[in-house]
Amino acid sequence: MLSPRTLGFLLPVACSAAIYENFADLPKLDFDYIIVGGMCSAHADAHLLICGKAVRRGTFLRIDRLSRRIHPCSSSKQVNRASLFALPARGPEVILYLKDRRPTPNTPLDWNFTTTPQPGFNGRAVSYPRGFGLGGSSAVNNMVYTRGSSEDYDRYARITGDEGWGWDELLPYILKNERFVAPADHHNTTGEFNPAVHNFHGVNSVSLPGYPKAIDGRVIQATQELQGEFSFNLDYNSGYHLGIGWEQTTVGNGTRSSSETSYLAPGYIDRKNLHVLIHSYVTRILTPNETTSRHKPNFNIVEFTQDAGSTIHTLSPLKEIILSAGSVGTPHILLNSGIGDAAELSAVGVTSTVHLPDVGKNLTDHPGWGTVWFVNDTNTMENVYWRNATFQAEALAEWQANRTRFIATTSVSHLGFFRVEEGVLEEEPCSGKNTGHYEMIFSGGIGSGTIPATGSYLTIGIILEGILPSTALILSPPLINPNFLSHPQDMTVMQHGLAGAQRFLSAPVWEDYVLGISTNITDLEGSIRNAARSIYHPVSTASMSARDADWGVVDPDLKLKKAVGVRVVDASVLPYVPAGHTQAAVYAIAERAADLIRKSR
Repeated sequence: MLSPRTLGFLLPVACSAAIYENFADLPKLDFDYIIVGGMCSAHADAHLLICGKAVRRGTFLRIDRLSRRIHPCSSSKQVNRASLFALPARGPEVILYLKDRRPTPNTPLDWNFTTTPQPGFNGRAVSYPRGFGLGGSSAVNNMVYTRGSSEDYDRYARITGDEGWGWDELLPYILKNERFVAPADHHNTTGEFNPAVHNFHGVNSVSLPGYPKAIDGRVIQATQELQGEFSFNLDYNSGYHLGIGWEQTTVGNGTRSSSETSYLAPGYIDRKNLHVLIHSYVTRILTPNETTSRHKPNFNIVEFTQDAGSTIHTLSPLKEIILSAGSVGTPHILLNSGIGDAAELSAVGVTSTVHLPDVGKNLTDHPGWGTVWFVNDTNTMENVYWRNATFQAEALAEWQANRTRFIATTSVSHLGFFRVEEGVLEEEPCSGKNTGHYEMIFSGGIGSGTIPATGSYLTIGIILEGILPSTALILSPPLINPNFLSHPQDMTVMQHGLAGAQRFLSAPVWEDYVLGISTNITDLEGSIRNAARSIYHPVSTASMSARDADWGVVDPDLKLKKAVGVRVVDASVLPYVPAGHTQAAVYAIAERAADLIRKSR
């Protein structure tokens, strides 16, 4: 049997009566909806369901594998929600975000997954961080807020046959989630974004950089000097994202805005029909022997343990199970439950309940690679911060006192999306001609890894955006194989990304600044394969497809195919990874899912 997936039931995100550590302390056992997992979609979905008039009288249980090591919870039966701590924008309490923009691997904050050895990475297995606890990966991600191209969503609509997943129809849900706020330093943001394409009254905080970086002025001047592919884009979240713009992040009041801080905030936590059970491992969803009138199995039992204990608990919702365990957790639970390719499940000793061959397959993710340059500047991140223990202490004290200054914002101010020249690629990997093949992120210092003892640096991160589906598969316990850089075009785009970075640095404004490239590019392909890593945007392991399609895992209404009683609401349902960072798309999925669930009652 596949190993148990250690996740928990999630409550509808926006409202919660109490957080419980022990199953025995739950005040009731009959809930209308049980939400499984800790991803950002789970919080949003819960909140929206509870606050919607159609199901406001319903009851909700959310189960999560939150660890006391992450949040200093009280020892009472009901956890004191006010004790859950805020995190600075640059990272957890130990400020690691600038050195290694993903500080959580090998910590209690993370599931600590590792991929299988990747041939495209010269056989390297790489860490695959997933957030462990309330908020899921929204609590540990890089906070970058990019909606992607409008063409990404229009492709979802074409694939599913549901116009509701297109850009125009989904945009109201994107906006509903967003609460655009002032940056931490409250500077004048005129000319840095387009207010017309944002909402200022939603739930999840989004803001512009809240502390100036030494290279900010040079980046903007370069867009003016070069124009063309490097033209300034006032707002890459307008649906047209090509060009370079000011980075937008899920930061509010100098702190991370996650699905937990947004949807389980004090304004919602007092709802009496929301309950959260933590320290819980969901192993399977089960079905009784009887079937529905359409002879589809009816999954209405959630099986779980607590703190890896031997006692197995079960709960049955009156209406639906909602899986929001993410692109690794959701398919793992489904496979454990016998939902997947019947022959493959039989080979590992799992009895098939629903033959859905695409469960856990088609895992798609963005690989990235950092190019580093020597620069003539003493104001880079390694000089100002990493080699200056006094300033580190001062910056942390400032943040603790006022939620301002250096660590109240992320380490990047600008990013951009670009396409390779026409005719280079034999097959178009993106959703349209206005969608980037690669992304560049500009950082005034070393972006990741070990900080050298001397020298000043500029990092341009290159992220492959256009990804073609693969046959990657998740199995026990779980084996995660994103098949990075497996398509010949992947390497072509990555190499063109370096050429794009070189063209950008050819602008006159960089002439007295950039001294030369630090990254070894003598063997360019070898350098990329030896240094690239995941950007942590996994999707497609429980993909949406049209109702009559002979592939996919869920229908356009997110209901599990060939079954009754289960819906999937997380990044795993996206048929393709959007050209950008995924959290905005996942919040939009949850917002629309809540409406779909309400309308189906």
